[in-house]
Amino acid sequence: MHPDDTPCPVVIPITGELDLHTFRPEEITRLLDDYMHECQKRGRLRLRIIHGKGIGNLRATVRKRLQRSPLVDAYANGDETSGGWGATLVSLKPAKFC
Repeated sequence: MHPDDTPCPVVIPITGELDLHTFRPEEITRLLDDYMHECQKRGRLRLRIIHGKGIGNLRATVRKRLQRSPLVDAYANGDETSGGWGATLVSLKPAKFC
């Protein structure tokens, strides 16, 4: 915490894999947007978003955001080696530079 009690920003490495287990539900939409933007900017167009299996609420939140994002080309459940339905594999559109 900062001396004024504001939380310190969290630094997330841009590896193409984002594990959402440690984030609060109200943080997810902005986090996804920011992370996908940074990945696209760096040319990382294949992502794995780990949301867990649970009862599916977090997966539904992720999928709803992916459907609305202009950065997303496609997405699907992970396969047996990438987390099954506890992860979502995302393909981003390439960045357009003028």
